[in-house]
Amino acid sequence: MTATSHAEAPGTRQVSDKDVRTVIVSSLMGTTVEWYDFFLYSTAAGLVFDELFFPTDNPTVSTVLAFATFFVGFVARPLGGVLFGHIGDRIGRKRTLVTTMLLMGVATALMGALPTYDDIGLLAPLLLVLLRVVQGLAIGGEWAGAVLMAVEYAPPGKQARYGAWPQVGLALGLGLGTGLFALLGNLLDDEQFLGYGWRIAFGLSIVLVFIGLVIRLRVAETPAFEQMRTARETSRTPFLDLFRDRAVRRNTLLGLLSRWAEGAAFNTWAVFFLSYATTTLDLPRTDVLVAVMAAAIVLAVLIPVFGRLADRWTPRRTYTFGAALFAASVFPAFLAFQTRDPLLIGLVIVLVLGVVHAVLYAPQGTLYAQLAPVRMRYTGMSFVYQFSGIYASGLTPMVITTLLAVGGSPWWACAYLVLAGAVGAGATLALRPRDLHFGRDR
Repeated sequence: MTATSHAEAPGTRQVSDKDVRTVIVSSLMGTTVEWYDFFLYSTAAGLVFDELFFPTDNPTVSTVLAFATFFVGFVARPLGGVLFGHIGDRIGRKRTLVTTMLLMGVATALMGALPTYDDIGLLAPLLLVLLRVVQGLAIGGEWAGAVLMAVEYAPPGKQARYGAWPQVGLALGLGLGTGLFALLGNLLDDEQFLGYGWRIAFGLSIVLVFIGLVIRLRVAETPAFEQMRTARETSRTPFLDLFRDRAVRRNTLLGLLSRWAEGAAFNTWAVFFLSYATTTLDLPRTDVLVAVMAAAIVLAVLIPVFGRLADRWTPRRTYTFGAALFAASVFPAFLAFQTRDPLLIGLVIVLVLGVVHAVLYAPQGTLYAQLAPVRMRYTGMSFVYQFSGIYASGLTPMVITTLLAVGGSPWWACAYLVLAGAVGAGATLALRPRDLHFGRDR
């Protein structure tokens, strides 16, 4: 039995099914490692960093400070997106992705070795913030490149399902991170967990990075990029080109708004909820982590399903539907939280994070790849996804925590999230996607 092959566009080298499978595995493994590292920080920010690096007499203040460092990573991500996007559009996707993975793994491992505030005082949170910036720079360049490796290798009519596989890395990374924290929480008491347990999870990053690099180094450059380079149409200033072309500029600005829905959704259910459930609802930490881990498993299963659906509906329509679904689910979810019933709350988290978010996240990579032509695509995707992350993702836990503290009830926070979903849906409907193939992406 011989492997079949296809060409991305006239003049492009033939790509076998085996090549495509290797690319998919590489992209999935890469994003899994990257998101594992990133979500270790978000989980630790909600559970341990407030006590170890930002001790105050007010638990709410400590939590807000811990989430502020979480936000710092989102500020660094656009810089990393523009930097690595420029490199990816100039010299290629593959070499850029190897660099981002190395940076992410080293930064995360060093976090696991940091002394606490009690050990070295103010230097501890400063070093934590510095490493968080390195994390943000790396993840800023990782996501777009991993998705592009998949969609630029995909055969016609299957871009969304191929582009969904790197998105599964988010769910797997989240599941691995929270699952390991849950396991350590079961095996260790609180003192042991705060003392060294959380450091084990951070140290394991080195092992995962090694595995990811071995797989990633086996992958060839994408056919679309190779053809662009052969045609000598590489952009010298891809970031500036995003704003010189009127149609691309319009898509870029609308993309920044569309991301508000997905960013707010994920960081509410996967980040803010960890702190809210353990401190406000007084739920056991392990129960909360298990609920998020279960949601991550469902998310990983459903992302490919909705990716295939997006090839029929189009990524734009699928994402719009997901944004509207998120807006509609916010108030019912917080009503369920007020019951303080662990089983009901766990079920709700599985639904909103595992199901609703899958509708949003599955088509997102392919949708944003369609915003710009090949010569500036890496930069455009990175900029839209990472710059919007400042307000759509990074600010969400802080904003919701503050609204809850000031308002005394969750309803103002709910209104904020509904607004995010509505704006995201409207902006996505207004997008004008482009063809993904070089030569037809004008």
